[in-house]
Amino acid sequence: MNRKQLIKKYIDFFKSKDHKEIPNASLIPENDPTVLFTTAGMHPLVPFLLGEKHPQGKRLVNVQRCIRTGDIDEVGDSFHHTFFEMLGNWSLGDYFKKEAIEMTFEFINKKLKLPIERLAVTCFAGDKNAEKDKESAEVWKSLGFSEERIVFLGKDNWWDPAGNTGPCGSCTEQFYWKPNNIPAPKVFDSEDKNWVEIGNDVLMQYNKDEKGNYNLAKQKNIDFGGGVERTITILNGLEDNYLADMWKPIIKKIEKISKKPYKGNEREMRIIADHIKAATFIIADGAVPGNAEQGYVLRRLIRRAIRNLRKLDVPILEMDATVEIAKEVIKIYDDYEILQNNKKKILDELKKEENQFQKTLDKGLREFEKMSGDKKIDGKESFLLYQSYGFPVEMIKELAGEKGIKVDEKGFEKELASHQELSRTASAGKFKSGLADNSEQTQKLHTACHMLNEALRVVLKDKNIFQKGSNITSERLRFDFNFDRKLTDEEKKAIEDLINKKIKQNIPVELEELTLEDAKKAGAQGVFNSKYGEKVKVYSIGDFSKEICAGPHVENTSEMGIFKIKKEESSSAGVRRIKAVLE
Repeated sequence: MNRKQLIKKYIDFFKSKDHKEIPNASLIPENDPTVLFTTAGMHPLVPFLLGEKHPQGKRLVNVQRCIRTGDIDEVGDSFHHTFFEMLGNWSLGDYFKKEAIEMTFEFINKKLKLPIERLAVTCFAGDKNAEKDKESAEVWKSLGFSEERIVFLGKDNWWDPAGNTGPCGSCTEQFYWKPNNIPAPKVFDSEDKNWVEIGNDVLMQYNKDEKGNYNLAKQKNIDFGGGVERTITILNGLEDNYLADMWKPIIKKIEKISKKPYKGNEREMRIIADHIKAATFIIADGAVPGNAEQGYVLRRLIRRAIRNLRKLDVPILEMDATVEIAKEVIKIYDDYEILQNNKKKILDELKKEENQFQKTLDKGLREFEKMSGDKKIDGKESFLLYQSYGFPVEMIKELAGEKGIKVDEKGFEKELASHQELSRTASAGKFKSGLADNSEQTQKLHTACHMLNEALRVVLKDKNIFQKGSNITSERLRFDFNFDRKLTDEEKKAIEDLINKKIKQNIPVELEELTLEDAKKAGAQGVFNSKYGEKVKVYSIGDFSKEICAGPHVENTSEMGIFKIKKEESSSAGVRRIKAVLE
């Protein structure tokens, strides 16, 4: 079975169980500053897990592209990945533990033909926040699992929110015995690396608040996640993910350009394959290499891949190595329109970053060699490598680790803080508020985004202006839109005046659920591509604004306050950014 066949089988199975397929969301979360990337299929669904009504109903299914940066340093083994695809099915206040577990088992055992003799599960052992999950264990027993194949774990079987607050709960994970030449032991040992996790049912009973308290949720949810890469590896009797169909052509390309075999060079080739694949998808979803947030992660991935290409003696500049590898990624994932439509941009950005880094890499490495003579790298030295030679701090630490040298990380952070008002390194990646906030203030600012979107079109007399991205915290909104010049002070004031005029008119904000076709006919604004499902939510602010949006919003503009633009600046080529508040 290949990747596409698995995804189809999974979607079709859950459709047969009355689930509606929902679109694959962008890797760069919309309106959520708590995480840099979409880390799981549930991430875009947080408002609905908290009680918002989903236009597709209470049972949902999809495959979601994901990025997780916590595993970057572990990439190089046979199964860790920065980018991966996740099979997901959800119940939003519909079925719960028993039905979820039974459906999961039916799919992996009956549809994928994974024998129960090679399966094991974990359940939550309980702690001060929640009791031991005996209920799930009893369901697994009723399906034929022996007590020896059911293990109770603590924090490993507790799923916290994607950000600081939000829906959470215990989980029950499914494991498969990987070796083909050794029978699975009678007793399941979760520490034995031969047992590979293939799926996880998160049983969402709680909602974590800003004080860190776990409160029983009004709506109980199910969130299943299963890795496409790991499942395909198992189904094909492989013990190395990088030999599966979504990796093998990339590995073969690296073998060709390096003139070296995969065997003996696995770690370097896996890092290159993983990082260029992740970079390809991140660029397609709108990020460019930079020194903050998503751009920093992207730069770190590309530069780490380049360094490993050099370890394999690849003449990078002579052959545009990262570009050639990315072409293979785009071929493999030909079912992603976002890659096909952004191919030129992806290849251009990789080439640009490759050229930029190559110019300084040799100089930086020579500088590093000089610095490392006394067996330590202090804060000023590491900051010089970061600022002048473009070395991500993680690369500095990696280089130092190879030589058994310590890096003064606190000294580096101090230097960085003194040069930047706000340092947002990729490893932090978590900020206040987010989708799970749903506070009155974020609802007000969310509504203000819609009004700003329309006000820009009216004041600038351009109906082709559209939202290119947004980010909302409880303090402010950030709104990106396509426009090729700086706004004048007069234009900014006119935008503020128009929005404040509408706010004072006490306009009701109304919600309709429509088919996508009817929403278009009604004149609703939106980016009409595969991001929408069969039915959509449309929010109207009188006859001023009509947009497709998941919500939530205020009920009347009178709740909002006074709209004020704080800053207007360039975001990227052809895209402007407005930061605004409600006073």
